[in-house]
Amino acid sequence: MGQTTGKAQSSLLRKKSVQQAIRDTEGEHGLKKEMGPLQLTIFGVGVIVGTGIFVLTGTAAAEKAGPAVPLSFVVAAVVCGLAALCYAEFASAVPVAGSAYTFSYTSLGELFAWVIGWDLILEFAFGAATVAKGWSGYFTSLLADVGIDLPSSIAGEDAVFNLPAVVIVGIVAAILVLGVRESSRTNVIVVAIKLTVIMIVILVGFFYVTKSNWTPFIPDSKPGDSASGFDQAPLIQVLLGQPTSSFGVPGIFFGASLVFFAFIGFDIVATAAEETKRPQRDLPIGIFASLAICTVLYILTSLVVTGMVPYDKLTDSNTNGAPLAYAFDQVGVSWASTVISIGALAGLTSTVLILMYGQSRVFFAMARDGLLPKSFSAVHPKFKTPYRITIITAVVVAALAAFLPLQVLGEATNIGTLSAFCLVSVAVIVLRKSQPDLPRSFRVPWVPVIPILAVITSLYLMINLPVGTWIRLIVWMAIGIVIYFVYARHRSNLARGVGVDE
Repeated sequence: MGQTTGKAQSSLLRKKSVQQAIRDTEGEHGLKKEMGPLQLTIFGVGVIVGTGIFVLTGTAAAEKAGPAVPLSFVVAAVVCGLAALCYAEFASAVPVAGSAYTFSYTSLGELFAWVIGWDLILEFAFGAATVAKGWSGYFTSLLADVGIDLPSSIAGEDAVFNLPAVVIVGIVAAILVLGVRESSRTNVIVVAIKLTVIMIVILVGFFYVTKSNWTPFIPDSKPGDSASGFDQAPLIQVLLGQPTSSFGVPGIFFGASLVFFAFIGFDIVATAAEETKRPQRDLPIGIFASLAICTVLYILTSLVVTGMVPYDKLTDSNTNGAPLAYAFDQVGVSWASTVISIGALAGLTSTVLILMYGQSRVFFAMARDGLLPKSFSAVHPKFKTPYRITIITAVVVAALAAFLPLQVLGEATNIGTLSAFCLVSVAVIVLRKSQPDLPRSFRVPWVPVIPILAVITSLYLMINLPVGTWIRLIVWMAIGIVIYFVYARHRSNLARGVGVDE
């Protein structure tokens, strides 16, 4: 490509051209194109529908929004929808593996790209480890139902080495190494199972709804309890000097901060850009369709659950973290508890699979750009998958799931995702100005208004997260910055004169 100038070599904001990013998908470091709009939609639904719908509905209703919790899901969906518009434009313009990392590299520059890539590790790898531990809990519970009790030393929250979590990570890694087609087939099966369970919840639960449980639909607002400690007190409480409100209209918005976790994952659809047959058309379809389907399911499920049981009974102390099963137990349909557990297990399986998929693709893109060791970007000669980085990802996720408690990583995943939303939204504005003629099959309307709204709403949800989560994010990012300046800055392709426009 020729040599770069000294200015380009030393700049922290050196950018990878969109054309070079697309050229990198060709040859030995390119991925096999297997996915269409239906596969992408199932892919998105597979990762979005997880523990959120099975757990967070009751907590948000009991503590924040009351019967109006469906409106909390709507608010969270609007925030995700604003960000989805930005992801769709980038995915159609830059159909390359890496999602927000690659988008940032082509618009904001290398340092921002590294920061977002490091941030996505927090979202994907740590999120997959947390979900794997949740899978272990449901799996252990189902075994106990049939009379098989695993030793507490290898299963459960207090396990010294969480064996079931390691096993599911290993199985998922093997599927990912075999290829996207096999991964998609597996995902179709588990998504079908959990969607069937959710439809059972909605259809059967509808006959046990008592309309009086929805009255008042929006309970009167009242001051919330003042949280204490870094891991409990939300940043907004510290900034305002008073606890957040419960119920009323404010409770709907605070409930949105809680149920946002249930929407995490639609952005992972963008990581499949390079393996999509017609990315300019299919990626926006996959992103919006999966988000719309999940929003409808969440609204219907939350309406049914709050109609079956008074919202103030859906506390964690009553439901043991399983509000759907609790609701059916209260109306005498006890068989639904086992069915819901099976659905939750299927949901967690697909979530682990797709989170690990997303993480491996981000790592792959970073390695191909030289920010991580180049050998990590090797593609399997037969399966055409990034097998080395997939195996490395699996080892890291399995180790985290095996040994660490990870109670706080759900919130860490939230803040990592929202940070990515902010950067991608800003990047859309920047790329519109820097490359206005770049072909875009999908364009965000009303730029810069929509991207700015995406940033504002994401930041609002972020300040509702605990102070401790912000501190851990800052520490994690500081570690990433050190690694960038010590290693990545000097070894990237752009630093060595590869892929820089003259």
